[in-house]
Amino acid sequence: MTDRITHRFSKPELLQQALRHRSAGSPHNERLEFLGDALVNLLVAEALHERWPKADEGTLTRARASLVRESALAEVARRLRLGDRLELGPGEMKSGGHRRDSILADAVEAVVAAIHLDAGFEACRAAVLPWFEPGLAELPTGKAEKDPKTRLQEWLQGRQLPRPAYRLLETLGDDHARVFRVACETTEPPHEEQAEGSSLRAAEQLAAERVLAKLEKK
Repeated sequence: MTDRITHRFSKPELLQQALRHRSAGSPHNERLEFLGDALVNLLVAEALHERWPKADEGTLTRARASLVRESALAEVARRLRLGDRLELGPGEMKSGGHRRDSILADAVEAVVAAIHLDAGFEACRAAVLPWFEPGLAELPTGKAEKDPKTRLQEWLQGRQLPRPAYRLLETLGDDHARVFRVACETTEPPHEEQAEGSSLRAAEQLAAERVLAKLEKK
């Protein structure tokens, strides 16, 4: 895994902390995750700004969101094989926490922060940007697909139909591993789909995507 990260830590304890989930005790990676979230957003925004000189703010914002969303960061973690090195408490180990998107995404952000604290911003940029190259390469130049909730709303508005409604059906899991189950419902045409996610927003997006897929088939 260290080879896939490519950065050689002068302070290995930073990497160790970045890969320790709160369920495994302190010092865990939540503070590093906080810093890493800001760094990842900055690095990706900077890369898009340089590569897409003619893109407007909305396009850049949507592209960044697609690259730094939880599922995208979890894929980065899988390519780096971070799940194999995560330090988890017994409960998280039994429940497969090393495969959960939310835990993997948090670990990526924490590792980014650890690299920054270990060697500075330039070293962080050099090590981290290659992790996002596959995602950047998949985006059409200067374009980024809108998120499912936006696309569903625009699909309905374009046909002069009522906006969709979202309902929180259930919240499961411990505080550090919440799972939200939501429903997305349209009245015209009547349709409902449910989905789960590690955040309310993620669950709503997935439910909207499922509703839109059904509507577009009709």
